[in-house]
Amino acid sequence: MLEHKYIDREKSWLAFNARVLQEAADDSVPLLDRLRFLGIFSNNLDEFFRVRFAAIRRLSLSGISGEKYLGGISAQQLVKDITEIVIQQQSESLRILNIIETKLETENIFIINENEISREQENFLKDFFIQKLSPELVTIILNDLAEFPLLKDTLGYLAVKLVMNHTSEVRYAVIEIPKTINRFVVLPSNTEKQYVILLDDVIRHNLKSIFNIFDYQSVSAHMIKITRDAQLDIDSDLSKSMIEKISTSVKDRRIGEPVRFIYDQLIEKDTLHFFLDKMKIVTTDSIIPGGRYHNRRDYMNFPNLGRFDLLYQTNEPLPIPGLSLEGSILEKISTKDYLLNAPYQSFSYLTKFLREAALDPKVTSIKITLYRLAKNSQIISSLINAAKNGKKVTVQIELQARFDEASNISYAEQMKTEGIELIFGIKGLKVHSKICVIERTENDKIKRYGFISTGNFNESTAKVYTDVTLFTSHQQILKDITKIFEFFDINYRVHRYKHLIVSPHYTRTRFYKLIDREILHASAGRKTHIKLKMNSLSDFKMIDKLYEASNAGVKIQLEIRGICSLIPGIPGMSENIEAISIVDNYLEHSRIYIFGNAGQTEVYISSADFMTRNLDGRVEVTCPIYDQEIKNELIDNFDLGWKGNVKARYHSFKLDNKYRVRNNNPVFRAQLETYKYYRNKIDVLEEIV
Repeated sequence: MLEHKYIDREKSWLAFNARVLQEAADDSVPLLDRLRFLGIFSNNLDEFFRVRFAAIRRLSLSGISGEKYLGGISAQQLVKDITEIVIQQQSESLRILNIIETKLETENIFIINENEISREQENFLKDFFIQKLSPELVTIILNDLAEFPLLKDTLGYLAVKLVMNHTSEVRYAVIEIPKTINRFVVLPSNTEKQYVILLDDVIRHNLKSIFNIFDYQSVSAHMIKITRDAQLDIDSDLSKSMIEKISTSVKDRRIGEPVRFIYDQLIEKDTLHFFLDKMKIVTTDSIIPGGRYHNRRDYMNFPNLGRFDLLYQTNEPLPIPGLSLEGSILEKISTKDYLLNAPYQSFSYLTKFLREAALDPKVTSIKITLYRLAKNSQIISSLINAAKNGKKVTVQIELQARFDEASNISYAEQMKTEGIELIFGIKGLKVHSKICVIERTENDKIKRYGFISTGNFNESTAKVYTDVTLFTSHQQILKDITKIFEFFDINYRVHRYKHLIVSPHYTRTRFYKLIDREILHASAGRKTHIKLKMNSLSDFKMIDKLYEASNAGVKIQLEIRGICSLIPGIPGMSENIEAISIVDNYLEHSRIYIFGNAGQTEVYISSADFMTRNLDGRVEVTCPIYDQEIKNELIDNFDLGWKGNVKARYHSFKLDNKYRVRNNNPVFRAQLETYKYYRNKIDVLEEIV
């Protein structure tokens, strides 16, 4: 038996990000996709420092140990541990990047710096700098400023040192690397070789032009990057609207406390100390040496250069058998439930549902919750269209969806202008549920149609996030959804729901009961199992309940992409629990919960992970699946993931991300097999027809 019962959630998250880094290191992954995984790794780390590390740091600086909330480790020690892990991971990511760049050269793709430019490229870059880059540059001379400028945590900067002629006076400057221009500049070439240079190096190449008014003997530029605390402090002023409060808080985020400072380890010491001193970054902050380039999240948008052979093959989204995008979706749903599994199947069914509802003269109202939306959202367009057609449209939009606040405020203002009724949630509770209900007049009666999903109504992320959505006309389920919207309106009244499991009032206790029932079945010698697929498992009480089930003999299978604070496979504690994580081309995002129930299997889909915030601090919806065909499909989905032996890693106390042992079994890549599963469903249907 281990001394600890739980894995620290921050360390478990870092282990998840290490799995992303493993994809970047994997020789079987196409080269340009390996660069993309490096970008995802970097982007993930940025958000981690802005949110989770920032929270631990605040706790550390307060003098509170926090061991009760952190699973037995103090906040002060955790800050140190995280910094050590991240330094190691950053070093590993640099090593991987160097390997990828070397392999790209064998494919005649060269990422060059300012010292490797040919004469032809020189002419191109001179024009590029004058016409495109120079007008976008923000360059600030720092020595004589009364106040040091605010450096944004979404940008990269070049820290510049100028040593003057004659006096040897040192001047410092900072150059903001613009986000308005793609960071990777494709250079002209007359051969089969392709050349790419980073914007940073184009700037370095033109330092003489930028600082030509100064009489200097030497100039050097090294990249730095700051990450700030992204906590939103919401104003309690009752005279302000929620939009005003969130807008102000988002603006204040720009001046949040620094929580991480990354620098090029080749930077001169005096330059480094100048910036640390002026930015008031002390040793309690995470100061991390890095390589020549930061903001490697930009590698997510590395140009494909027409080399589709160096990218994963794109699988076209498949149709849902029996449900046409050309006919009436509402008519089909009126007789049968349908399941959409994106990105394997087309997300267009969801937008088609809303477009049809917007035009249908019999539809009187649409109610929907929105959390994260695409940049040019078809969902918003459909809802505005519905309002223009005289439908009563009610939208609950979460203004505190982290890092999407500004976008959601903009959409909220747009919808308000079009006469859509907006609900901004409930004080102290984020609304994370993914639900929609429409009302349609049929034979002088109101009939409801709707959908419930595990993921956001976002056509952009639906291309890479795996999520399931249930389309239904089950009147009792949809009546429960209507009650949720009533709760948004009058939230001092706690509703009872006949079918849906709703946080924050019922989810924890209901899942306890479902697990307890499996324990009773196991105690009575009946067949029993629990299969749970989610993003994160970190709630200690829920973990204890799963430990209890394991000790009672319940076989538990966990597919958890991200954080897993549960320690599987420990005799006397969790010996009947196995846990894996699949990290592959798509981001596993579905929440599917399966309870064996002595042969009367129950299946649920949910917006909620088993995290304390989802169980107790958000509005989340878990929906039972009643259609036997869809039940079987979701069980098949889980089992396909469980058979994975290529991209599946074990969760363990060691956090070592060991790949699942294949033994003599054939290669089984779960995501690829899932796509084949859905393609086969179409083939079978066509044979029958």
